[in-house]
Amino acid sequence: MKLDRMLSIITILLQKDKVTAPELAEKLEVSRRTIHRDIDAICQK
Repeated sequence: MKLDRMLSIITILLQKDKVTAPELAEKLEVSRRTIHRDIDAICQK
């Protein structure tokens, strides 16, 4: 489900100017650390 979560993160970021890791974590029901790992993976070349 990591891919689904990462796509959800991208969708949320495209809809809002600013969103915090705790907000994403709560919305997606995962830890802040998981959000940080997913964002790191999204940002990799």
